[in-house]
Amino acid sequence: SSTFLSQKPKSELVRTSLRLLTSSAYRLQSECKKTLPVETCPTTDIQLVTQQVIQCAYDIAKAAKQLVTITTKENNN
Repeated sequence: SSTFLSQKPKSELVRTSLRLLTSSAYRLQSECKKTLPVETCPTTDIQLVTQQVIQCAYDIAKAAKQLVTITTKENNN
């Protein structure tokens, strides 16, 4: 029973990281599309879009780092 309890938080952390990774990737794709000539409208604030792209990329890197950390800890146990 104690083994199951110690595993559950890790799998929850993995799910959380994967959710962040997936949602950030979708957001990144959406923000990048706004910069394409077809999708760009005169009111598009490229500076704001750039900030959003940077934030999405940061979230993706953060989620990836969490997954690496969790996986490394699991492999070392």
